[in-house]
Amino acid sequence: MTSKAETKYYHHGRFNFSGGVLPDAITAYRTYGDPKNPCIVFPTCYGGRLDNAGLLGQDYMIGPDKALDPTKYYVVTLALFANGESSSPSNTPSPYNGPYFPAVTYEDNIRAQYAVLTKELNVAKVFCVIGFSMGGQQAYYWPIMYPDYVEKFIALCGSARTSPHNQCFLEGPKTALVSSKDFNDGHYTSTPYYGIRAFARVYSAWAYGQTWYREKQYLYNGKFSTLDNFIHDEWEKEFVDTWDANDMLSLLITWQLGDVSRLDYASTADLSLKATVKSLSPSAITPDTEGDLESVLGKIKAKGLIMPCKTDLYFPPEDSENEVAAMTKAGVDAKLVIIPSVWGHLAGGGSNDADDKFIKDEVNKFLET
Repeated sequence: MTSKAETKYYHHGRFNFSGGVLPDAITAYRTYGDPKNPCIVFPTCYGGRLDNAGLLGQDYMIGPDKALDPTKYYVVTLALFANGESSSPSNTPSPYNGPYFPAVTYEDNIRAQYAVLTKELNVAKVFCVIGFSMGGQQAYYWPIMYPDYVEKFIALCGSARTSPHNQCFLEGPKTALVSSKDFNDGHYTSTPYYGIRAFARVYSAWAYGQTWYREKQYLYNGKFSTLDNFIHDEWEKEFVDTWDANDMLSLLITWQLGDVSRLDYASTADLSLKATVKSLSPSAITPDTEGDLESVLGKIKAKGLIMPCKTDLYFPPEDSENEVAAMTKAGVDAKLVIIPSVWGHLAGGGSNDADDKFIKDEVNKFLET
């Protein structure tokens, strides 16, 4: 069923981003199931694509025997700006291509996705937003930006704010990419292999848990003979074959800027543009709560399920514990379920059958209550 879905493109026309303007911004999306069923929104993560190329697609959670059943729900997958399918440095015409692409925040993405759902797909209300990693961060943004439009949200291995720890980690792969001899400040004319490979190696080191168990699974089960073989096949190849370096950098900046308590980030000094962007969504944030994560989380109306992995090095479970505590303290119906896995961050990304089943069972219970 999932293989029949086709990527479609919504043209926003002139679109204000937090870091500039595009004359014709585009959001890529796919739909699964009957539009008459409750709508589930499933946005992409870092490295995620609707066409299932590269590191991670969206089909891994969609199917009659999976967490998101298209015979019961109307599932809409949406591509982040800069993922190579929606408007990105790699596919935007001059003069906004490459390093001239405007900086993008999560709130820019959510405003665009809201337009797709309301103007193109005529979705009156979203039953649930679910996402993994950067998708999980987007899931947090929805009930903040559109508090009366979303009934439930599920964050898998994601957080409401990109922590200083997480931001520091991201500086590693980013610096490896932009400092490479072939990146040329984003003005490369051919694939910057040195930079992308260096990025992939740094990025891979944080994707897994810290136990010998999974090292044995990966390296000694016959698939990979050495760690270097594993990194070449699983990480370098997927980025080099599929991803544009400027796209990778743009997405990473979106990740670094993540903070649901601040919807006014802008890389530009144009305060009028900043004010325009901020006025475009009916956010629950008020001047007295802006920047106060605990207070903003306490204003959420939607029911939430927060599922970190106990060995995640990107989004450690302690962050989720604090966020759920802030929500429940304010009376928000939020539940914390920690994924008991040795697979680290990838536990939420379809990495293995045991974690997939655990997530499916918890998601199904949450959706049905």
